Amino acid sequence: MSGIYIHIPFCKQACHYCDFHFSTSMKKKDEMITALCNEIKLRQSEVDSEETIKTIYFGGGTPTVLSVDELQLILDTIYKNYKVDQDAEITIEANPDDLTEEKITSLAKSKVNRLSIGIQSFFETDLKMMNRAHNAEEAKKCLTIATSYFDNISIDLIYGIPNMSMQRWKQNIRLALDFGVPHISCYALTVEPNTALPKLIEKGKIPSVDDDLAQEHFKILVDTLEHEGFIHYELSNFGKPEYFSKNNTAYWQGKHYLGIGPSAHSFNGKQRSWNINNNTKYLKEIHQNILPKEIENLTTTDVYNEYIMTGLRTIWGVSIQKVEKDFGKKYKEHLLKQVQKFIDQHLISLDNDTLLVSKKGKFLTDGIASDLFLLNLE
Repeated sequence: MSGIYIHIPFCKQACHYCDFHFSTSMKKKDEMITALCNEIKLRQSEVDSEETIKTIYFGGGTPTVLSVDELQLILDTIYKNYKVDQDAEITIEANPDDLTEEKITSLAKSKVNRLSIGIQSFFETDLKMMNRAHNAEEAKKCLTIATSYFDNISIDLIYGIPNMSMQRWKQNIRLALDFGVPHISCYALTVEPNTALPKLIEKGKIPSVDDDLAQEHFKILVDTLEHEGFIHYELSNFGKPEYFSKNNTAYWQGKHYLGIGPSAHSFNGKQRSWNINNNTKYLKEIHQNILPKEIENLTTTDVYNEYIMTGLRTIWGVSIQKVEKDFGKKYKEHLLKQVQKFIDQHLISLDNDTLLVSKKGKFLTDGIASDLFLLNLE
């Protein structure tokens, strides 16, 4: 088992673009912590007693709405019920407004050894437009403190924000670099259907998202970070050597993981499962020692498609030999036939046995992947 993901389904307020599962009401926080610990115990049989947990990741929602003692209670439950690597990567996602000096020093004394901080932008205009809970000053202040206590820090930035000039985007990147963080995750602003963003665009309160602007921002991002010694190891992720996210890398390499909490997903190589995305129903079922999850048995085609999608997004690419070995000759023949046009367009290269997306094709990776996995051989 590669890792355990814990979904903390609470946020102080809803960002306009976010479609993750969360509640802005903290009324059931204590009950939820108890339920998360109970699910951790209930899922113990899904992990072989000899397997070690290499990563623990608190995501959400906003995990830092919990106190350090509450987070420690969840961690203690994991350590009591599973075999955890001595050098396990333990990450907590955090928002700048939660990261006071007291909170950071307490986290530094705990088992948490990696922070993933949702900066998104260092500019007030962008933060207000996205309805972030923190302001620009808090973004800078928390990083000043956090970098004094933590070596392994990742920050999130969002590009393609309407009205964000090239100059402002360059300043965002430069400010991130000035803090010396060894890992940066960057995502294009996306209009998700069940969020406030499409309604605000429809009413004319926010301009439409411009894909051309996002592509220009992405190009600047890649060029700048690679020049600064970052490795673009996954489509949205850049890390200095030895600072790649072990948790996320395991996902992209198809390793097994356990998802705890409402809406959390799990993968065991043959099945994908996901918990109900309703806090009340989750709490009720866990209280009755029922796992509130649905299970999908993956076909060979499903696993192939996921390998293509995740492989192309990374520096490790897609191995032709692995496709034939794991999925069969028909899959290999289909892949080689479909990929040829992208090779001809210099969007993909075939390096010995491995298909790699070129720098020219990076921004188009997901579209290229979908063209390679739309098949059904079963």
